[in-house]
Order: sequence, then C-alpha cells, then structure tokens
Amino acid sequence: MAKLQSLDPHTPMFAQFQEKTGPIVLANTFVVPKERYASFLPLFRRQAEFMKAQPGFVSLQMHKGTADSRLLMNVAVWESTEALATAFGSPEFQRMAAEFPDDIVSYPHIFERIDV
Repeated sequence: MAKLQSLDPHTPMFAQFQEKTGPIVLANTFVVPKERYASFLPLFRRQAEFMKAQPGFVSLQMHKGTADSRLLMNVAVWESTEALATAFGSPEFQRMAAEFPDDIVSYPHIFERIDV
C-alpha cells in the first residue's frame, strides 16, 4: 500500500474529513519511482473509475510533473467532505488502495475555494 503522508502536518487529511464543508478539492500528489510509473497508472485508473461512480463526485484530472519529475498530481472535485470520506472509506476502494506498491508516497490534502 502507498504510504500516506500529510502535506500539512497540523491538519492531516483524516482530520479534514471531520469538517463538514463543500464543494471541496482533493489535491493528491504522488511520488512515483520511475520504474513504477507504467504500473501505477492502470491501478490509478481503476480507482478513478470507482470514484467517478460514487455519489458526490464531480470531476477528476491527473497531472504529471514536467521534465524528469517523479510527481503525479490528482485533482478531484467533490460536492462535500462527507461524500469523499464515504467513498475513500469504502471496502472496495481500500482493497484497490492496498494494491499500490509500498514505495509510492501519497500526499493528499483537501481544499475549499476562497474568493480572491
């Protein structure tokens, strides 16, 4: 299973699930070793297809770092933290998440839009 690390150590993603808000954006940055890149994407696509079918899902885009970067970033929009937490906690999603190799590191964080 990929290692989950907090982007903001003061506010880990699981603590963010407690805040009832929405719509939200999940930005999840993955550090993927070069030799895992080809096998990572099919696993991620399976997870993405599952999430797209869940109540409260709005959209998803995957981005990759430029040049020789080992970073991939998933940006997903959800109607609420509750919808994301329910989908994330489902046994089916957890089974798929367990398929990621241990040398992949994931930095998920939840954001809400602010007016600038």
